[in-house]
Amino acid sequence: MKFVDEATIEVVAGKGGNGAASFRREKFIEKGGPNGGDGGRGGSIYAEADRNVNTLIDYRYARLHRARNGENGRGSDQYGAGGEDITLRVPVGTMIFDAETGEQLFDMKRHGEKITLAQGGPGGLGNLHFKSSVNRAPRQFTYGKEGEQRKLRLELKVLADVGLLGMPNAGKSTLITRISNAKPRIADYPFTTLHPNLGVVRSSESHSFVVADIPGLIEGASEGAGLGHLFLRHLTRTRILLHLLDVSSLDPDEDIVTKVATEARAIVEELRLYSEELYAKPRWLVLNKLDMVSDPEELKAQLLKELNWDGPVFGISALTGVGTQDLVYHLQSWLDEESRKEHIEQDIADGTHIYDERFAPD
Repeated sequence: MKFVDEATIEVVAGKGGNGAASFRREKFIEKGGPNGGDGGRGGSIYAEADRNVNTLIDYRYARLHRARNGENGRGSDQYGAGGEDITLRVPVGTMIFDAETGEQLFDMKRHGEKITLAQGGPGGLGNLHFKSSVNRAPRQFTYGKEGEQRKLRLELKVLADVGLLGMPNAGKSTLITRISNAKPRIADYPFTTLHPNLGVVRSSESHSFVVADIPGLIEGASEGAGLGHLFLRHLTRTRILLHLLDVSSLDPDEDIVTKVATEARAIVEELRLYSEELYAKPRWLVLNKLDMVSDPEELKAQLLKELNWDGPVFGISALTGVGTQDLVYHLQSWLDEESRKEHIEQDIADGTHIYDERFAPD
């Protein structure tokens, strides 16, 4: 199974400006001759692969991209200005298809790769181009041509940056609905999620990341029990795991700390049995449904002591949204720093890294 991020857009390049038919008119200068300038070219639309962009979410909301037309030519040999070009930044790995025929047009595999999506129309010629020995006063000019227009489908096979991990009914689907654009089916019973749900989380105007909601795991999942084992392999390709723990209980006599700690250890053991690589991944604890606990801080302290946990931990209510924004900001900061390190390593390997002496060690 592959996660696919898609968007359909329309690109309209600018029309070229018309040429001008004009003649020089100055005192004491008879028959000054033609001086009509050419029209400016229409703006083109380009796409550029950028490793700092990892989703196509911007193009789901901005679907029409139209470049400016070129200016018309004028007299006195004045050429019209060209229309401003537009460059669309897309993630590395984006494939571009003709939305009407399905034909693949481009596969943008390298950072910095730039391609033309729609070429601007050329400007028309002014009448100064038509002057000849037999036509001293031409009145001909040509019109600018229309720019290209296309309907395109952008497709990106994405790997989730963040994987949600937890027992059935831990609140993973509710959380991904709260923080992203994903709309999984949610109900009040276990195993609601039958397949992974992928959501794009926008933390700011220019930052976003991808989160995957994996079906709940149960004890024995690494050996094929339940549903989650089918998708454990997807978790191996994420950068970080969020381990959701349901800290609520409908039974007032139940020892919730012991219950939650037992479930947490069972999940971690399934990770270890399935893959040492998965077990070694960065993992944050997320205590969900804290709004249903009478003393959240006391419960949190007891649980962390029981689990002997000294890593990052967040308390949230996925249903009401309390604490979720803080979690998103911390995730984005962590992912940005990891991306920065990876880019430096890649640039060093490619021989393109520029060392900044300000940050050199003493």
